[in-house]
Amino acid sequence: MLDIFKELSNRVIVFDGAMGTQLQERGLKTGECPEYMNITHPEVVFDIHRSYIEAGADVIETNTFGANRIKLAKYGLENEVFNIVTQAVKIAKEASKDKPVALSIGPIGELLTPYGDMTFDEAYDVFKEVVIAAERAGADIVLIETMSDMLEAKAAILAAKENSNMKVICTMTFQEDARTLMGSDPITVVVSLQGLGLDAIGVNCSTGPDKMVSVVEKMSQVSRIPIIAQPNAGMPVIRDGKTVYDLKPEEFASFFPLLVEKGASIVGGCCGTTPQYIKLVKEAVKDLKPKVKVTKFTAVASNTKTVFIGDDYPLRVIGERINPTGKKKLSEAFLAGDVSLAVEEAIKQQKCGAEILDVNVGVPGIDEEQLLPKVVSEIQNVVNLPLQIDSTNIKAVEKAIRILRGRPIINSVSAKEESLKEVLPIVKKYGACVVGLTVGDKGLPKDRHERIENAKKIIKKAEEYGIPKEDILIDCIVLTVSSEQEAAIETLEAIKLAKEELGVNTVVGLSNVSFGLPERRLINSTFLAMAASYGLTTAIINPCDEAMMDTLRASMVLLNKDKGSVNYLNIYGKKQKEEIKEKEQQKIQEEDLKSKLYIQILEGKKSGVEDIVKNILEEEVQPLSIVDNIIIPALKEVGDRYEKGIYFLPQLLSSAEVVQNAFKIIKEKLPKGSVSKGKIILATVEGDVHDIGKNIVKVLLENYGYDVIDLGKDVKGEVILEEVKRTGAPLVGLSALMTTTLFNMEKIIKLLKANTEVKIMVGGAVLTEEYAYKIGADYYGKTAQDAVKIADKFFLKLCKTCGI
Repeated sequence: MLDIFKELSNRVIVFDGAMGTQLQERGLKTGECPEYMNITHPEVVFDIHRSYIEAGADVIETNTFGANRIKLAKYGLENEVFNIVTQAVKIAKEASKDKPVALSIGPIGELLTPYGDMTFDEAYDVFKEVVIAAERAGADIVLIETMSDMLEAKAAILAAKENSNMKVICTMTFQEDARTLMGSDPITVVVSLQGLGLDAIGVNCSTGPDKMVSVVEKMSQVSRIPIIAQPNAGMPVIRDGKTVYDLKPEEFASFFPLLVEKGASIVGGCCGTTPQYIKLVKEAVKDLKPKVKVTKFTAVASNTKTVFIGDDYPLRVIGERINPTGKKKLSEAFLAGDVSLAVEEAIKQQKCGAEILDVNVGVPGIDEEQLLPKVVSEIQNVVNLPLQIDSTNIKAVEKAIRILRGRPIINSVSAKEESLKEVLPIVKKYGACVVGLTVGDKGLPKDRHERIENAKKIIKKAEEYGIPKEDILIDCIVLTVSSEQEAAIETLEAIKLAKEELGVNTVVGLSNVSFGLPERRLINSTFLAMAASYGLTTAIINPCDEAMMDTLRASMVLLNKDKGSVNYLNIYGKKQKEEIKEKEQQKIQEEDLKSKLYIQILEGKKSGVEDIVKNILEEEVQPLSIVDNIIIPALKEVGDRYEKGIYFLPQLLSSAEVVQNAFKIIKEKLPKGSVSKGKIILATVEGDVHDIGKNIVKVLLENYGYDVIDLGKDVKGEVILEEVKRTGAPLVGLSALMTTTLFNMEKIIKLLKANTEVKIMVGGAVLTEEYAYKIGADYYGKTAQDAVKIADKFFLKLCKTCGI
């Protein structure tokens, strides 16, 4: 059996091309289950596999992209997962001529919590079922592909790693703005996922090869593992009633030497590619060798943002305030299961300048294993900062990291044998960074040398687990100078030695240094400046302490880490004006409930919104005026931030959820139906079982005040027509994610236009504006936010026409 990962040192590996379009050419009808062809027509699937082998493919992918129980349930085949996957692997192995067989796993088609109803564990179980069946049947590789959500990808990766011995590859799909549907950029994807034990990572579907080059180039900047690129054959168009692609095989293949130059070492084709495409790709890369690149960096990530740590970057601030120690209100809230104070503190620290947030829920008697994941999930819902998971309960740490989007820091591991054995396996398994606390078996270190010896022990043990020292932040321990005045200089010298002798990044928690002394902020800020000059790269502080942040920013200028004093000028050049504005806003918030509601929508804070709305209504404000004067303007600002790339889909959905909670109270005060701005029918077209995009559109439209009639997925044109006639809805939204169902969208539009006066908006990943209008749509929405704009303009025009 060919070991493709050993071969990568000598040549580029080529995967096969598209399966769906090939099945259609061989008789698959609209609305039929592609994966069931493994059972009903194995000879057809065999023939497709064999044609790719003959074209030169090194790896064959099974016909199992949608073979999970959630998608198969649409065809009444949810109990056939094992049989379908087993047969798919068997056919592929027979056709592959002893070349490796990769199990194709696509997305489930449901949004994971908190944005949808499916939990991480439920998604994991769905993927686990497929993986176990495939390994038993003899598959060699797991190819997790076309993922839009890093958390869903993570569930699939862990299901593969924990339930099989197969190699695992994961590819994400990106939109034209080079971000996934959930807002993750290529660098963040690689930083977050590669450490989970992947053998290769990359990108598939998305675009043609021309626009994929930049994504591969960005991934290669941080990838420690091979990169795979599987583009579409350009963009789909309809010719003579068939879906075709705008890149010919020759033009498609011409981009692959550039993809390899930019970092891809595994290539293949996605939508629209045929054996002829793969044959020419094989020819284009046959004499090329993958680039060998040693990538060393320290970085952590949230769902949408990567923060790099090191000498080449400013000193990074880890916000310390989400910690119940010494905080009575926060402790009481955690004991009651209330996470709202932690969420508020997260938002506040981000505004103050924190770049990473420490999260600690350690209160005596609390169930950390239950609460820590909950707090982590809620915080990630409202801020885009990476997190530092801070707990001595390693089970709680693992549960929190498991459902976290991004790459965290674990705080912490010490040089004690028990700690090393307990914490480092979790660091390795989840590819996290870790704080190395220089405390050994003898307790607190006496001097700089003992600190460094403990650090060496941590680094050596971590390397035995396969954890590079780039992923370790050494904590040189800050002790109280009021009782041990020499301790501060020992810490500073240890920071310097850690940098010069060990070549690692460092972190300290500063607040302890001044304990027992008056004017603690003076001691803290001075020590911070000194530590920065000794080479400290990360500090755990209160980012809302102005003296600390002022000192930090000034230090970065003096140490030449704020190039051109850009950050300093941005903050202090506008500071006076901003301080006046902040004070005015704070006064308004304290006095005006309406402003509180507006800000909660803007920040996506769910907690307490119902009480705010009730209090506003008690002031005799008309219910609809809350919608018109507060909710709609707030959502407009959220939408504006989304369009500018300040917010991404998670923030959009969080704000929508806040509005949904507000609407529950408002609707109680209104006659039934009086809050609706208009009726809209939504449906995913016949033959298409994907409805993530349609579901997002539904959430937004409902929270903008529209009455949405959701007909679901795989909906026949006749069903939509009947619903239009029954309800009188003047606007229909149609969605299609699969290129194979674009023709059905066109048929449905023709059917509706021939029998009603209804207007139609369309959207979906495979659609272009040009194609939308060509098939007769009245409106084209590229994003969910576009659908809201279309609805607003349409119903405003309708009202004027009707004289309402």
